[in-house]
Amino acid sequence: MKQPEHQFIIVMGVSGCGKSSVGLHLAEKLSAVFYDGDDLHPQDNIKKMSDGVPLTDDDRWPWLDGICELATREASNDKLIVVACSALKKSYRQRLSGGSVAALFVFLEGSKALIMQRQLSREGHFMPTALLESQFSTLEDPTGEPNVIAVNIDQSLKKIVDTSVVKLKSIGCC
Repeated sequence: MKQPEHQFIIVMGVSGCGKSSVGLHLAEKLSAVFYDGDDLHPQDNIKKMSDGVPLTDDDRWPWLDGICELATREASNDKLIVVACSALKKSYRQRLSGGSVAALFVFLEGSKALIMQRQLSREGHFMPTALLESQFSTLEDPTGEPNVIAVNIDQSLKKIVDTSVVKLKSIGCC
């Protein structure tokens, strides 16, 4: 069986854009394994974010490296994986792309007002809405970067997933 060229799909964007929901449904559609990057954060990072303190790059590097290690481990088992991970800065995306497994990014883009509305409606998440502004300030728009597709989130979950699959296939994935 031929191994897929890209075995690592990262669903990215600011907090509240739908990374976890889209990632889970995308993984189901592609018969892939899904991981929520939020579950991979060290406890110290979760505490900082819960307290309304934005993470620093030094906080993020070990987390991003852990995601790369996970991708390498799963790829060695011939598994396609989908990870929900903010990947807001170009340097983060480069770090995720620098591992032994090729990375593709699905950038979920939407207005601040729409994302704030979605954040306010979710329950049990550790990221406070107060950090949304810092998320948008940190976001370095990946549009036009290699291996990045952008999908507007102002549509149904099904349409977002279907559009993601079509765009991923157009760049040789899956």
